[in-house]
Amino acid sequence: MSKITPSADWPSASPAPESNPIFQPDLARSVAEATGIAMDVFGLPFDVARAQYARAVQAGLIERSMLASRDFSRVLSSMEKLTLGPWARHV
Repeated sequence: MSKITPSADWPSASPAPESNPIFQPDLARSVAEATGIAMDVFGLPFDVARAQYARAVQAGLIERSMLASRDFSRVLSSMEKLTLGPWARHV
């Protein structure tokens, strides 16, 4: 049986991931992706409210008005920012 000896290609001791510069961009990208997903999930109820408002306008239950739509959008955006704080999306 032959014994395997480390060569120059094999590191003798692998550095910790936080001290290795190769892993830092991966970690930052993973955190950014997780943050984006969380923002989308937390914002889902507000997206549903926007879609329901649009459907109600299409069905004729709410008067078709650009001013009313603007007011609804502003109120909903304010509620989203108040509820989610830094997790709120900025449009």
